[in-house]
Amino acid sequence: MKIQIKVIFALLMGVLLVAAGCSNMSQEPKKNKQENRAQTVKKFEIAESKKVTLKNIRGIGYPGNDNALYVAANDGLKMYRDATWFETTANQHDYIGFQAVETGFIASGHPEKGTDLRDPLGLVKSVDKGETLNKLAFYGKANFHFTAASFSGNSIYVINEKQNDELSLGVNYSTDNGNTWKESALKDFSADSYGMMAVHPKNGETMVMATRSGIYFSNDYGNTMKPLTDPFMVTALTFSGDSILFSSVENEKILLKSLNPVTGEQTVIASPFLDYDNPITYLAVNPKNNNQIAFTTYKNDVYESIDGGQNWKKLLDRK
Repeated sequence: MKIQIKVIFALLMGVLLVAAGCSNMSQEPKKNKQENRAQTVKKFEIAESKKVTLKNIRGIGYPGNDNALYVAANDGLKMYRDATWFETTANQHDYIGFQAVETGFIASGHPEKGTDLRDPLGLVKSVDKGETLNKLAFYGKANFHFTAASFSGNSIYVINEKQNDELSLGVNYSTDNGNTWKESALKDFSADSYGMMAVHPKNGETMVMATRSGIYFSNDYGNTMKPLTDPFMVTALTFSGDSILFSSVENEKILLKSLNPVTGEQTVIASPFLDYDNPITYLAVNPKNNNQIAFTTYKNDVYESIDGGQNWKKLLDRK
């Protein structure tokens, strides 16, 4: 059992964490040669889904231009609203690094087969629930598994995993919606891995990062970092107002906690029991209502609470 658990977490952290040197990175998929193919244009609609199955979850969030929980999958967007699942009928892109923002969402990833979009997408933004994409940066040049963005404002962070002429390896940030970029210095960062990032919903200079050895905090765009927790594994995190909501693996238990970055005080939040081999992979808090919380798990379960974690509803079972 111990061996099986180690293997599972090795696979999990292969998705959630990037080696600090960024040296052993997988190659980008080859571009799809679709320009010479006759394609049928699908009409874009948001339709009720008769059956939602998720093979790979890429991120979750509450975009400010909708009243739904968005789940980004490898085959497009799924939305949960009024006890019903919906999905888009077109533009079913693989939205890697999905980030909900006030005006819509930002993502990286790969386009749906049969479109005329370049692969990879670079950084794109949609303000109409995925019907159209605005190309922000690195279109056709880069794919970012780790992105973060402030809910309001123009701050975006990426972890660049592959050398290119326009972006340094490691953590980079933009304060103008992707027009220009700077490298984060990461002074005093001593973890042996990079991982999931989150940005304060209003203050784009404030960011945190999950690592195999705890949470690191910065209030200057990642130029200086400081540890906020003991060195335990953190698998997911996000901001809830000024506090940090995160999930950790401690003493073979999956925990959900709130952390005050000023005082360091941690509060355990009641959550559904999760098997040790099914940790939390993504967390989301609705910036317009901090009592609305959602998370996904390694085995593609989706849970939501509308009362700050006192009660939870399972929206989707593993498939």
